[in-house]
Amino acid sequence: MTLTSKKAPSSALQEKAGISQPESISSQSVEHIQHSRKIQPSAEALVQGILAGNITALSRAITLVESTNPMHLAKANTIINSCLPHANQSVRIGITGVPGVGKSTFIEAFGKHLTSLGKKVAVLAVDPSSTISHGSILGDKTRMEELVKDPNAFIRPSASGETLGGVARKTRETITLCEAAGFDTIIIETVGVGQSETAVHSMVDFFLLLKIAGAGDELQGIKRGIMEMADAIVINKADGDNIKKAQFAKVEFNRALHLFPAKKSGWIPTTATCSALTSEGIPEVWNTITEFLKVTQTNSYFFEKRKEQNQFWMLETINDQLKSNFFTNPEIHQLLESTKKAVQNDEISPFAAATILLEKYFK
Repeated sequence: MTLTSKKAPSSALQEKAGISQPESISSQSVEHIQHSRKIQPSAEALVQGILAGNITALSRAITLVESTNPMHLAKANTIINSCLPHANQSVRIGITGVPGVGKSTFIEAFGKHLTSLGKKVAVLAVDPSSTISHGSILGDKTRMEELVKDPNAFIRPSASGETLGGVARKTRETITLCEAAGFDTIIIETVGVGQSETAVHSMVDFFLLLKIAGAGDELQGIKRGIMEMADAIVINKADGDNIKKAQFAKVEFNRALHLFPAKKSGWIPTTATCSALTSEGIPEVWNTITEFLKVTQTNSYFFEKRKEQNQFWMLETINDQLKSNFFTNPEIHQLLESTKKAVQNDEISPFAAATILLEKYFK
């Protein structure tokens, strides 16, 4: 046989005939799931599931609480009221910081440390909502891929919606449900807006501010607001070539903290450095929190603050409900459009228009 008549070898990428693959999704399973989703468990069934530590029941209850559908309100309130006697047995920790400071990475390392100590950790992560599309990525479970697999951890991302302050509208109620489900450490991760963290500060026991080296000097540090609310400042990403910078930032922020007036809690805010990647300094953060709890529970500030928070959220709920009732009122809804046009055309001042609408509503 000559070389020219030799049969050319077949390509390594050539497809060979084989057996047909079975369907990857069972039609019976799909039908069963769809049928199950249509069945709405009662409030009593969800409460029983929550108290038994059932994560599915907890997730479904949180969805009801977060719902803006008026039909879900009564059921959600029944669940919350039933869970309330079993709540308030946790430590509530708020964690904030500018975007890019490493909040999610820090929380995963911190959460893994807590679960290793036998704690049950619930992470309520709040993602910013777009003012244009009104959507949120809700990608915190993707970032915390190790913690999400931990049987003693529960991660619930929520959209901030139109709420200011970096927390979702129903985060406060969600805390109650998680506590009733047996979680003894609640971590609330805010969107990190930097200037409007009052909301999260008013629902947690300990407020932790994450910083990174190079984010400002001492003058930046003493600016009123978020720094004044912090119970501890932790400079994250203190690893590699960044260790010296982080140590310098720690000294700067420590100086800044001493310029603030003393806290009513009797606690002196601390500064520290850590690396969420290597877990260096993570145990020390928890030690700081336990020391804070010891101080504030001894002088009763811890319990007084929770009473004040309950009162604050009662008033906030009244404000939210009044606003919702106002805009859903049929007469107001009808009058609102014509009033908006009058204001836009400078036929009436915004303040006079608001007064007319409010008077109409309260009549």
